[in-house]
Amino acid sequence: MKKRIIVGISGASGVIYGVTLLRLLKEKGIETHLIISEAGEKNIGIETTYSLPEVKAIADYCYNNRDVGAALASGSFLTDGMVVAPCTIKTLSGIANSYTDNLLIRAADVTLKEKRKLVLVVRETPLHKGHLRLMTMAADMGAHLLPPVPSFYHQPKTIEDIIHQTIGKIFDYLNIEHHLFKRWGE
Repeated sequence: MKKRIIVGISGASGVIYGVTLLRLLKEKGIETHLIISEAGEKNIGIETTYSLPEVKAIADYCYNNRDVGAALASGSFLTDGMVVAPCTIKTLSGIANSYTDNLLIRAADVTLKEKRKLVLVVRETPLHKGHLRLMTMAADMGAHLLPPVPSFYHQPKTIEDIIHQTIGKIFDYLNIEHHLFKRWGE
């Protein structure tokens, strides 16, 4: 079976992380299952030049966030992991508290309960203690917190270079080979 990754795009600023992630997974021939929150759909129109149908067309499968009966809501649906990019604090809170009132949060909850890899690209700043508490709760359950904090040792020249560095870190965690950024010491 080829690799299968769930991609969630929630309504935080930075939806380009999720869109670029989808595009790069597609280039690698990895099967993608996409869930976009309602706010994520709105931000795609605000922050990118992509239309919602264009983003959905990148994914192999796309689901309505309200469809909590979709295959992704079951642990018997096998995946290699899930990435929520970007991840709002609201989505983080739902995941950390197992409050599965939509498919995106339910799929993340299933990913955790099945001990699969879950990456949360939390996009908020500054952070208060409540945000940090939610991150700790999610990490204690097995989530991998990966805020999009750029490194500059690889001397990025474009915004795409910065985005690729974060996605490269996601690929590293998911054991997906890439050459998205120059590694330290290369």
